[in-house]
Amino acid sequence: MNLGLLLRTVSHLRLVQVMYQVKNRLIHPSYKALVASDRVNVHLKTAPIPKRICLEGKEFTFLNIKHGFEGWNYTGNGMLWAYNQNYFDWINQNGFPEDEGCRWIDKFIDELSTNRIGLDPYPIALRCINWIKFFSLYPGSATKTRIDSLYSQLMFLNQKLEYHLLGNHLLEDAYALYMGAGFFHDEKLFRKADRLLLTQLKEQVLSDGAHYEQSPMYHCILLDRLLDCININTSPELEQFASRMLGHLESIVWADGRIPILNDSAYEIAPDAYQLMDYARRLGLSWTAVPMDECGYRKLKDDHLEAIVDVGSITACYQPGHSHADTFNYELRIDGNPFVVDTGISTYNKNSRRQLERSTIAHNTVTVDEKNSSEVWGGFRVGRRASVKIGSVEYREDSHSIVKCIDASHNGFHKCCSRRFEIADGSFAVEDMYDGQAVSYIHLANGADERHISIEEGAERIDIRPWKYSTEYNQFHDGKVMEISFSGKLRYKIK
Repeated sequence: MNLGLLLRTVSHLRLVQVMYQVKNRLIHPSYKALVASDRVNVHLKTAPIPKRICLEGKEFTFLNIKHGFEGWNYTGNGMLWAYNQNYFDWINQNGFPEDEGCRWIDKFIDELSTNRIGLDPYPIALRCINWIKFFSLYPGSATKTRIDSLYSQLMFLNQKLEYHLLGNHLLEDAYALYMGAGFFHDEKLFRKADRLLLTQLKEQVLSDGAHYEQSPMYHCILLDRLLDCININTSPELEQFASRMLGHLESIVWADGRIPILNDSAYEIAPDAYQLMDYARRLGLSWTAVPMDECGYRKLKDDHLEAIVDVGSITACYQPGHSHADTFNYELRIDGNPFVVDTGISTYNKNSRRQLERSTIAHNTVTVDEKNSSEVWGGFRVGRRASVKIGSVEYREDSHSIVKCIDASHNGFHKCCSRRFEIADGSFAVEDMYDGQAVSYIHLANGADERHISIEEGAERIDIRPWKYSTEYNQFHDGKVMEISFSGKLRYKIK
């Protein structure tokens, strides 16, 4: 372990994270079977978003890996796959029979004493939310044994809140407590859950409505859970946060409603934008598009070109686990079709592929000596971080959310590295400035023709080679990457 790297990483932690890291190593609360109140709320205002089909016959499919059940602690397909099995999202999938859901719940309860992974706080939180929705959709399934187990798990979660991590983990914990308090009519728990949830939403939802971990996928996941909370217990304050998050979602999605694949994002994990907006409307919510600002992303768009660019610093500084070394990265579509793409993510396993996918060379930006603009390491760690300064910005005359051009610089390579994005006259231009030798990367989607790219200034050498990119976990597409070596200044256009 590099001591300097470790110190640069932990220096960003909050004191509460350090305290709870120590506490969690010294104190291990025991799971206790408790008896719940007979008074439960089994009513939702509207049907929640159904989950994707993950269980067919005897086989689960998570992260595009199909496998039969081998126990709740099976990690042969990675820890995230095991977590998904314990989340119980799949009992709320389209067309899942009530009796089959009850059978799996009973099996889980019977085997809970040996289930190590299932008693981690994050799976508990998601499972409690999913059981509450299942019992609300099928009130007859809410037997005393199942309700007591749900309550016991909820109270165990209450002792293991993830203050050592903070970020989306603690927010998910708060969602579960809030929904559980509403389900069990527990006023004492509700006061705690309401306070925790509002505190975390104020911390984690930025002024422009984006979730501060800057992952469009997690933004959608966390918005879905927020809508679930509103579904079980209306709150004007929660509705305001949901409307703001919906406003950001409307601004950042592509014209077809898909999210950009930025930072830790992939398709087929979160509900899509249309599902979320339909759910919100059924809950009586309204919103307007919120211009992107604090999230660090900007959109450049004309009749044929649509680009999302990243000119932000890491905003969740004490929890950057889903951030990449991707400063000044972008994705570009031409007539709605992907042209320049992010490498994406295919895995959360702490391996060389995970490290590559978080690295600077995996993104459409500039690197120096193949170094990372921010020190990503260990799967979910970041040491030194690039700091961005935004210079001039021009907006389209008809919109204050669509950018015509933007200048920004960062210090990730110890010298100023600047980039200008511009859209005009049917072309998207990128101009890079760096005092020294550097390489600019452009990752092209499958079938994209590099002849759309014209180098206007500065290229000393251009190499084109095959490249694999992902839009879903454990799936790869064949693409190409252009590596453009330059010194001082580079300018290219995509038409």
